[in-house]
Amino acid sequence: MSITSRAETTEPVVDGAVMREVLGHFASGVVVVTAAGPSGPIGFTCQSFTSLSLDPPLVSFAPSRTSSTWPRIRDADTFCVNILAADQEHHSAGFARSGVDKFDGVRWRAGRCGAPILEGVCAWVRCALHAEHDGGDHTIVVGRVLELAADHARGPLLFHRGDYGLVLPRPREETRP
Repeated sequence: MSITSRAETTEPVVDGAVMREVLGHFASGVVVVTAAGPSGPIGFTCQSFTSLSLDPPLVSFAPSRTSSTWPRIRDADTFCVNILAADQEHHSAGFARSGVDKFDGVRWRAGRCGAPILEGVCAWVRCALHAEHDGGDHTIVVGRVLELAADHARGPLLFHRGDYGLVLPRPREETRP
């Protein structure tokens, strides 16, 4: 079912750069989605990840339609969402690159069905593909949670206002009359 609002036809188009800047005020975690491919491990960085449902257990993320990695992960039986820890910016940058061996120098172990679990992540979620939906220039992926675990001693890597960590506003100095 597709829902279309009247605002879609009556409101002006929102500028993409403005939308990115404004929505950058929402802090998000950073994940690396991995799978076991026919030629070895595959993965990509994604920051549009969320818990979706407890019953049934579902999560969601949204890879770009231009991603060359997501179609290969889709073909795997299962995939793993690795929730990066605060000290893992290097994984965020490394798995966002194209045309290189993203696993070069990366320590990981194979989970059930072979999907890589990156060493040191604060949590991981093994999933099977449940559904895909159109999301404009992205695909909305829904994964059914099969298994998950967390390291409660590790904090998450956050992305906020175009940078890692929280960018807090400076306190304003009070002006006295």
